[in-house]
Amino acid sequence: MEDIRFTRIREYFLLGLSNREILLALSEFDGIIISNRHLKRLMNRGGLFRRKNHDNIVDVALFVNNELERSGNLHGYRWFHQKLRNSGFMIDKETVRSLLLVLDPEGVAIRRRRRLRRRRYNGIGPNYVWHIDSYDKLKPFGICINGCIDGFSRYVLWVEAHTTSSDPRLIAGYFVTAVNSVGGCPRIVRGDLGTENCAVRDMQFFLRRNGQDRHAADRSFVYGKSTSNQRIEFWWGILRKECADFWIDLFSHLRDNEGLFDGGDLDKALIQFCFLNMIQVRYIISALVCFLQIFL
Repeated sequence: MEDIRFTRIREYFLLGLSNREILLALSEFDGIIISNRHLKRLMNRGGLFRRKNHDNIVDVALFVNNELERSGNLHGYRWFHQKLRNSGFMIDKETVRSLLLVLDPEGVAIRRRRRLRRRRYNGIGPNYVWHIDSYDKLKPFGICINGCIDGFSRYVLWVEAHTTSSDPRLIAGYFVTAVNSVGGCPRIVRGDLGTENCAVRDMQFFLRRNGQDRHAADRSFVYGKSTSNQRIEFWWGILRKECADFWIDLFSHLRDNEGLFDGGDLDKALIQFCFLNMIQVRYIISALVCFLQIFL
């Protein structure tokens, strides 16, 4: 029992959770109830320290350098710090920031120049508005991404890479899975005018048919321009900086310099076969985990 308890504590610690969050997770998911004092004692006994016993700086630098050769060259120091924690490294943010200044000075300078002034978003509460949109920057290469985010909490309900994002049945399947997962539908769904959202619109109308508020029935789905769908555009910006730019550059290089991609169906099918699952499992999910840990 003691070993199982410490294993769970270590897993939550490596996810970057605070002591309070670890106690809540142990109680909610594992049925383990202990005091904060006992938790600190177990963490000290197991060598789980936040400000000492850091890993060898050489090992950390090698990991960072290896990631910089892939999509890691898009990450800032906060994102890299969380990625290191998720990989089991004990290191502080300042050390990571200093390493990036040495290993990737050009990337640091580029990220500094890309600072944007954020628009203000006003949300009433969780599950009030769900924002649905498709990310088409990889679509010319056969990779289509669709996502949905809760406007108030920024909780990502789904983000899926597939061979298409234009099939209403596919998007409806994502929506049904999300509704089952959270145990209900939102008050409003916001999407663009594309035909891929028509099935979601009809289901939302049905689910909200008996509502008594001003957004009930056929007022529960709101159309708008994709570029004005502010909340999910924020997530697409994160995804592009931390993941998609790497793949856009790679596929563009294959097309423009190597002559290995001409935009035909066969070439798209080859990219889907080789990279679709990798993009979904290793990169989008990794970006999503870091996003949730940093911004929520």
